[in-house]
Amino acid sequence: MSASSLRSAFERLGEHRVLVVGDLILDRYVTGDVQRISPEAPIPILNARHIEDRLGGAGNVAANLRAMGAAVELVGVLGDDRYGALLRSMLGDLEVETSGCVIDAERPTTRKSRFIGGNQQVMRLDWEEATAVSDELAREVVRHLQGRVREADALVLSDYGKGLLSEVVIAGAIRLAREAKIPVLVDPKGDDYARYRGATLVTPNRKEAEQALGRTLGDLEQTARAARELIELAELDAAVITLGAQGMFHLSRDGTSGHVPTVARAVFDVTGAGDTAISHLALGLAAGLDLGEAVLLANHAAGIVVGRRGAAAVTRAEFAASIGVGVPPVGAVLADEDLEPMLAQWRSQGRRIVFTNGCFDILHKGHVDYLRFARSKGDVLLVGVNDDASVRRLKGPQRPVNCLADRMEVLAALEMVDAVVAFSEDTPAAIIERVTPEILVKGEDWKEKGVVGREWVERHGGEVHLAPLVPGRSTSGILERARGDGESA
Repeated sequence: MSASSLRSAFERLGEHRVLVVGDLILDRYVTGDVQRISPEAPIPILNARHIEDRLGGAGNVAANLRAMGAAVELVGVLGDDRYGALLRSMLGDLEVETSGCVIDAERPTTRKSRFIGGNQQVMRLDWEEATAVSDELAREVVRHLQGRVREADALVLSDYGKGLLSEVVIAGAIRLAREAKIPVLVDPKGDDYARYRGATLVTPNRKEAEQALGRTLGDLEQTARAARELIELAELDAAVITLGAQGMFHLSRDGTSGHVPTVARAVFDVTGAGDTAISHLALGLAAGLDLGEAVLLANHAAGIVVGRRGAAAVTRAEFAASIGVGVPPVGAVLADEDLEPMLAQWRSQGRRIVFTNGCFDILHKGHVDYLRFARSKGDVLLVGVNDDASVRRLKGPQRPVNCLADRMEVLAALEMVDAVVAFSEDTPAAIIERVTPEILVKGEDWKEKGVVGREWVERHGGEVHLAPLVPGRSTSGILERARGDGESA
């Protein structure tokens, strides 16, 4: 499909309701740095700096759907522990309906802790009970589904092999969805795909398809034969096989097939890419797109998230920006709502984003050299500008000399500046977290004071650079000379 066809398919997506049934996982990331080996054993010592919890498994599917504006209801099983309560709270923050989740006091909430030194994962620690849920609990889950399926536009079964999707749950869910005439999409696990009999489609990756069929898949011809076998084996309408760097292949029972090449510019982490793919497939089918159009959208979304660390979600604004829908021009003064689309467009093009910030009240040579230095460190330069109220708090009641609109307009006109955006806080911490730039630049005078945002940027794989200052050049000095308080220079 052409870029215009992709945009047309995207614009047909509505705000549909998707029911997700699957294994809930708490993903924990412990990040820091490794500088030495333990004297107790030949293992690295991770000097931990930060802990971050994210939704994994079916929770990440739900997060992807919510990011695109879908209404989501999630049915899963949680342990009777603080991690289950944390997962439910995180889902609640996203406005995911979780009243259908059940508690199993006999098993812990599944959680995976990844320990990362710099950009390298050094260990993963899993806590889980992966046996199938009891038939009694399975029947309770199916009862929860009965009314919910009728209100949904699509059903996703997210199977991570942690025990929720027993044969009782799978058969009951597919039966109810077929009766309601909504598509059933399965992210499968294991080697027995017959257990998904009657679903609309399955979405294995290459390795999972090879496991299910007991052989290696080489070229697209072999992949097509594998998809046909999976369709016959599980009595499906279609099969979609994700091929990593080779994109996605799809085949329908009527013989219609297609191969969509990958759109990823750089692969940082494939964690959760399958969740993103099945989420966008479900949205596409719920909107009435044909399978080829839905695969194209899903492939594009997956290509965005593999450029990020850990399980991640693509927002509707980011997706729109990546295909050129409603994107502000380069060199623009960005409104607040334009920031995410602009970032998404740059990242879809594989461009390294440099961010810096300041008041930039009266531009002088020091500013020009500073901004030119910043631009040299990456592919695009985004400048954050303090609004008038924050300048007054930082500089005093006589500042700024130039209003925010004027300061932003002048900055945007500079050849080294790609875009400017305002922020109202006294520090740039919040906007740095929104941007999460690959490069953060501040003046070298911040070396001793501590660069705001350094920890956040470095934690997400970015770099911090300190720009040299031009001696004797400052806005305060210019104002003093204008008032006759200082010597002319």
